[in-house]
Amino acid sequence: MNLHEYQAKDLFRAVGMAVNPGEVVRDPGAARALAESFGGSAVVKAQVHSGGRGKAGGVKLARSPGEAGKHAEAILGMSINGLAVHEVLISPIEEIGSEAYVGVLIDRGSRCPVLMVSAEGGVDIEEVAADNPEAIHRLRVDPRYGLLPHQAYGLATRLYDEPKLASQGARAIAQLYQAFVDNGASMAEINPLIATSAGQVLAIDAKVSIDDSELFRRPELAALRDPTTESAADRRAREAGLSFVKLGGNVGCCVNGAGLAMATMDLVKFYGGEPANFLDIGGSSNPDKVVAALEIITSDPGVRVILFNIFGGITRCDDVANGIVQAVERIGFELPLVIRLTGTNEEPARRILSEAGLAAASSMDDVVEKAVHLATG
Repeated sequence: MNLHEYQAKDLFRAVGMAVNPGEVVRDPGAARALAESFGGSAVVKAQVHSGGRGKAGGVKLARSPGEAGKHAEAILGMSINGLAVHEVLISPIEEIGSEAYVGVLIDRGSRCPVLMVSAEGGVDIEEVAADNPEAIHRLRVDPRYGLLPHQAYGLATRLYDEPKLASQGARAIAQLYQAFVDNGASMAEINPLIATSAGQVLAIDAKVSIDDSELFRRPELAALRDPTTESAADRRAREAGLSFVKLGGNVGCCVNGAGLAMATMDLVKFYGGEPANFLDIGGSSNPDKVVAALEIITSDPGVRVILFNIFGGITRCDDVANGIVQAVERIGFELPLVIRLTGTNEEPARRILSEAGLAAASSMDDVVEKAVHLATG
């Protein structure tokens, strides 16, 4: 789950990090009033879950309250990478001496958090990685001990030559790591972390993604979700308890189990097709989940065939079959269905489908090859 910048800054403030002030508003009048309270000038920043806000015109400097209002009016309602802007963050303009990047994420290869810092802040870290990879310094953190003070200071010296700034930078790096761990984040970054002309190290931007697996025990974090940033399919999948990722192909996949779902998509590619999605209904024996899955898949206009691949263990094949029949009757779609059901209650499932005029195979290769043939015509 991604957080807006202002929400991420609140998490950083909670661990004592020096963060520039600001408030989020939804109308130009409030933006003008805030700019005036900041001395007349302000930064107006779109609050949207997307990178490249500045390049898209979603970040503007205002030198007067009236200009802040005009910028807010222009940004509110605009679309950035397909996402509408409903709020803007108004912050005072800071005198920037230098810009740095600090981030922490999970490295699944080493199974530990990795801190990344670069003195080339203020631009997309992907650009730095592509154009000047040696400018990025990395440190794997042993989760048994956490980030040690000397490690944080060593990273800070990669950003600042002056001991005073390096000391403040080390504190910000340690606080970022603390916020990352305390909130069950999968990624947290500051870009840029600035040193002001007065010699203060300050976070003027923030980005945090919370691991979805953390949310069930942290309702205060779950409450920060902004449903307006989700697609209708993503929202429907989340509400139904489905794991769903939209892709760009035309074979709609509905599978139980993440491993089988990945194998199914690999097989679709092997036979020359393109999966339209990753959709895992999990181990539930709830026909309503199958109905929700088909509603999501059929809402994608690019899907030309629907492929079910069910290996019944905890998931009962007859429940899946009932869900398929209910969905066909309720939704009334005309897309071809290719079904593989094998495992728990396989025979009752076949009878349920047969009575509804549908059939199921047991060979995974056969159904995937057939689905690709139907999708490619």
